Amino acid sequence: MTVQSNFSLKKYNTFGIEAKARQFVAVHSVEDLKNILQQNLSEPKFILGGGSNMLLTRDIEALVIHIDLKGKKILKEDDDFVWVESQAGENWHEFVLWTIGQNFGGLENMSLIPGNLGTTPVQNIGAYGTEIKDTFVSCEAINIATQQMKTFSKEDCRFGYRESIFKNDVKDQFIITSVVFKLTKRNHKINISYGDITKELEKQNVSAPTLKDVSNAVIAIRQSKLPDPKELGNSGSFFKNPIISKENYEKAHALHPEMPHYVISETEVKVPAGWLIERAGFKGKRFGDAGIHKNQALVLVNYGNATGQEILNVSKDIQATILKEFGIAIEAEVNVI
Repeated sequence: MTVQSNFSLKKYNTFGIEAKARQFVAVHSVEDLKNILQQNLSEPKFILGGGSNMLLTRDIEALVIHIDLKGKKILKEDDDFVWVESQAGENWHEFVLWTIGQNFGGLENMSLIPGNLGTTPVQNIGAYGTEIKDTFVSCEAINIATQQMKTFSKEDCRFGYRESIFKNDVKDQFIITSVVFKLTKRNHKINISYGDITKELEKQNVSAPTLKDVSNAVIAIRQSKLPDPKELGNSGSFFKNPIISKENYEKAHALHPEMPHYVISETEVKVPAGWLIERAGFKGKRFGDAGIHKNQALVLVNYGNATGQEILNVSKDIQATILKEFGIAIEAEVNVI
């Protein structure tokens, strides 16, 4: 476990932004993590997972701790369900493919989401009608200040739309080290009602989809819309889909009758941020090396040497334009550092 100084983070963030860490260390066990925290009690610390949900706009004047804990195991099972634990440093997509290979159901709709497993509860990641909270049982986390381990139940996490307790009440206080999921072994709940999954399955001539079929369909859709971060720097969806009051939606809808929406409750409506951004004319636009992807307006990209500040400026321009044109505020899903 070696602490390195003036360390480049370019390969550790999916936007491919050049930024430096004052100090950097990768930890491969909970014991290593406890030790490095104990040895640096008074040092400012920055916790780094897969680097997929952040935009670096500056150098990190802190000790960057890269969570690289590996391993997964079956904790228990019965005829219908299996409880699987995975360490925080496992790649999310590879873990999803592993569960599908075991015929464990529940995560297939979240195939190809970038990043590592430990940060998935923080955002309550989701895609195509499913979210982490649907299969989440608990997670283990270490208190940064005391190095004590704590178990967070599903109820403890207070999951919401791209929200959890880790983004609010206990933000920057804990590091998730492992997560437990409860997955189906039979009678899988195949969810193909959201987005283009049904169309993609029809294209592939699949009439009775398996977990693998759903995963393949999601992968095909995502690859057609989203650039590979290894080829074009990005962090997936940059903005959350705004949830607005029915009253505000009706005002916007009166001016834009073609505006799509999803009913959340009697008083709330969700509007696709991608539609708003595309309608405002940003899709495919480029501002130097920062831009908006040509196939998916939700995705901001780094064409090579954009700085984090340049990408942030583009995002702010988008937000201001959407607010002016539609009266709707959109929030970044990505963490801006």
